[in-house]
Amino acid sequence: MMMMRMRTKPTELTSMNGSSTSDDLEVRPGGMLVQKRDPDDSQTRSPPPTIRVRVKYGSTYHEIIISSTATFGELKRLLTGPTGLHYEDQKLIYKDKERLSKSFLDVVGVKDKSKLVLLEDPVGREKRLMEARKNAKFEKASKMLSGIRLEVDRLAGQVVAVESVVSEGGEVAEETVAGLIELLMNQVLKLDEVKVDGDLNQQKKIQVKRVQRCVEKLDVLKIKQSPLHGRRSPPIAAAAPQTSSKNASGVVVTTKWETFDSLPTIFPAPPSTSKTGGTIQQNFNWDLLLK
Repeated sequence: MMMMRMRTKPTELTSMNGSSTSDDLEVRPGGMLVQKRDPDDSQTRSPPPTIRVRVKYGSTYHEIIISSTATFGELKRLLTGPTGLHYEDQKLIYKDKERLSKSFLDVVGVKDKSKLVLLEDPVGREKRLMEARKNAKFEKASKMLSGIRLEVDRLAGQVVAVESVVSEGGEVAEETVAGLIELLMNQVLKLDEVKVDGDLNQQKKIQVKRVQRCVEKLDVLKIKQSPLHGRRSPPIAAAAPQTSSKNASGVVVTTKWETFDSLPTIFPAPPSTSKTGGTIQQNFNWDLLLK
């Protein structure tokens, strides 16, 4: 009895101190009382067993070794190599029922030497091809926008340099300004060819606005450097007094001098255009590209 009391006292004291309880302890086969092992510990947990399944595709059987706790999606990926079918184009039939890719083999009852049937899924194939075309189109548009953005960055730097020269009192050749405008308008044509939506469409609009601001700045610089800029228009001369004379034939000639600017406009003014390297730049409607 004394021995039993002595053996139980340390356990009671340990429980009172709160460091461990009876639920945290277990008795080893040798009678030693130790801390209970965690069954979820990866070091103590044994790996799930592997199974061998037979999959029929057409007239051929394929044996696949796979974990018993794997999913049908993992099995489809393993079947891609021997069958040549993309895993998204596959349909796995087990017990006369199609199984989802997220379903687990052991949950639906697949065991060692179980037999399955593999079929090609035309709907899944078409869906995958459509998604692939969509992704390819997205990547192509993204690369085009990236190239246009780099070119606009380079041209915008040249516009800043031209502005700096003019602001310091220098002059820039008209051909240089016209050439920059032409290069910028070429980027607008490239942006118009990019058909995108969503986030890429917002990026496209940003580049269109950048080009628009650069072209407007260059137009202002052209006006500042124009020979007519800052020159006052000549004042309108006063009308000379009317004189009349009678020639030998008896015809009365009346003379009235007026300035050319005071004459009424007979023909409407043509739309403002500027030639740049063989191309005509008219009043460009930027709103069409910002829709």
